[in-house]
Amino acid sequence: MQGTLIRDAIAAPASGDRVSVGLIARRISWLVALLMVVQAGVGVVAPSVYRDTGWVTAAWYGNDLVSLLVAVPLLIWALVAAGRGSLRAELVWYAMLGYAVYNYAYYLFGAALNAFFPLYAALFVLPVFALVLALGSVDAGAIAGRFTDGMPRRWIAGYMLFTGIGLAIAWTAQWAAYVFAGTMPSIGVEPFQLVAAMDLTFMIPWFVVGAILLLRRNPWGFLVTPIIILKGATYTLVLTTSSTVAALRGIEGTIEQIPIWAAWTAIGLLAAWATLRSVRTPDR
Repeated sequence: MQGTLIRDAIAAPASGDRVSVGLIARRISWLVALLMVVQAGVGVVAPSVYRDTGWVTAAWYGNDLVSLLVAVPLLIWALVAAGRGSLRAELVWYAMLGYAVYNYAYYLFGAALNAFFPLYAALFVLPVFALVLALGSVDAGAIAGRFTDGMPRRWIAGYMLFTGIGLAIAWTAQWAAYVFAGTMPSIGVEPFQLVAAMDLTFMIPWFVVGAILLLRRNPWGFLVTPIIILKGATYTLVLTTSSTVAALRGIEGTIEQIPIWAAWTAIGLLAAWATLRSVRTPDR
């Protein structure tokens, strides 16, 4: 009897802690959404805030458009719907936090120093905190149990492996060509190092590991998969938009990239739709 009382006393605060941690993660996420609106809105309305030139400025403009018109609305919808118990929305929430981390790492480490530098730092670290707090309190097994047996796991995992391994080959091949043969990367050495470093750390491992976990029916595979797929599809939409902006500004070598990124965005969104559609309804 005494042992039971002690266990109950320990379990009660733990449950309360999970609720409070989730609440903190949501509040941080609302702050992230607000700061994204400020940053992206000013970037679209007053692009002179950027001190970069050429295709880099076009890239920031494309980033800001997608963040303002796609990522922020998705994040706000997900926060509201997840608060009502939607698991699909909860997964979208995590994915948009992942997008914010990846997206603002580019600004923080790649943009020429400008007035938004402190904001870039905040928009990089706050989503990290929110993700750590949110994912640290989830039950991966319970989430995995909400997916139907009809989920096209092999197709989705195949897309993830192809994307992750393809990116790894592309970046390491350009690195090897530069180091051992002196062939300059297509986008220049410094931009290449930033983009390759971002993909080799924030994207490729998660695509590959997530696919393997999903194929093995590991509970975390069902959590990682929708996050990385939707995050990736949102960012290829950024690349599509940025390439379009650059092409309209007459920057050479950008118009050819539009169909590539557009196609990969479509495939990624299809994979994200197939994944989220496999969540059983009604949501909890």
